[in-house]
Amino acid sequence: MAYTTISKASSFQNTKLYTGNGAVTTQTGVGFQPDMVWIKDRDATNNHEITDSVRGANYQIYPNLTNAQTNAGGHVTAFASDGFTLGTDGSTNTDDNGYRAWNWKAGTTSGLSGGTITPDAYSINTTSGFGIYKYDGNGSSGATIAHGLGKIPRMIIVKRIDSTPNWVIYHAAMGAGKWIEFTSGSEQTGTSRWNDTSPTSSLFYLGNDSDVNGNGNTYIAYVFCDVPGFCKIGNYKGNGDNNGTFVYTGFRPTWVIIKSNTRSSSWDISDFKTLPRNPFTYRSTPHNNAADYTGVEIYKDYLSNGFKIRASDTDTNEDNRDYFYMAFGQTLVGSNNVCCTAR
Repeated sequence: MAYTTISKASSFQNTKLYTGNGAVTTQTGVGFQPDMVWIKDRDATNNHEITDSVRGANYQIYPNLTNAQTNAGGHVTAFASDGFTLGTDGSTNTDDNGYRAWNWKAGTTSGLSGGTITPDAYSINTTSGFGIYKYDGNGSSGATIAHGLGKIPRMIIVKRIDSTPNWVIYHAAMGAGKWIEFTSGSEQTGTSRWNDTSPTSSLFYLGNDSDVNGNGNTYIAYVFCDVPGFCKIGNYKGNGDNNGTFVYTGFRPTWVIIKSNTRSSSWDISDFKTLPRNPFTYRSTPHNNAADYTGVEIYKDYLSNGFKIRASDTDTNEDNRDYFYMAFGQTLVGSNNVCCTAR
């Protein structure tokens, strides 16, 4: 069996925990220059914020809001070789508040071709299967964007950044005839988001809905692919039991997002940096601005080859309910790129 050539997953996706100090400061220790930084205040009801290198530092969008992007200043003001620089805004840098920043690396900004829509700017990484694309819509059904990742995307997150529609999310478990939003709602059905056409190893498809492809409107898309030993995008069915479902990823997860696509429920994000032990007893909820939620009803274990739900909470483990997820982590590999025995 072949294993991923990614020998250090934290070179492509990593969590940085920090304590705010209210002063301009550079957060280091990420392990790379990030192209996407997602920050959340762990202690207070501040918004989730995403900044990326394609739109540029100082521009924020908010998963828990439908707002257009802002250029408020004082948030993520620069991307550094080993992290990012923060200004003094309280939503990302209140003195003594605890924060987490989830970081992804892309980095290639030239050589992309094809598709009926050419992105205004982009940054991609074929090794980690991740891309960021800023584009203007053309209003045509069946529009295509070349993603350049060489793999079939399994999760796509789109936000119109010049206006206030909802976020639109494709997940392979739902299929191209459905989408979901960063709300507590369930999946929706229609052909106007993804043109009822699944992405390929070279293109992803758009319908003509103004949420994803209005003529002359501006959008950002975050595209994720499966990469063995690093990223797994899949689905599972809950069993409603405290001895819950085991989900095989093929690696030890360090970051997981979960949502039921068939019921109204909370989104659930957890990471190993925040709580480096089992069971995990907290979650962050990107559909609202709440501080970290903790409780026994959301227990889960991160194991050497996947994760296991340890509670009957309906947000992650209702009996016979469908859930989808995206997980990042690290296969245990030796210097010869052969998988180690799990410990």
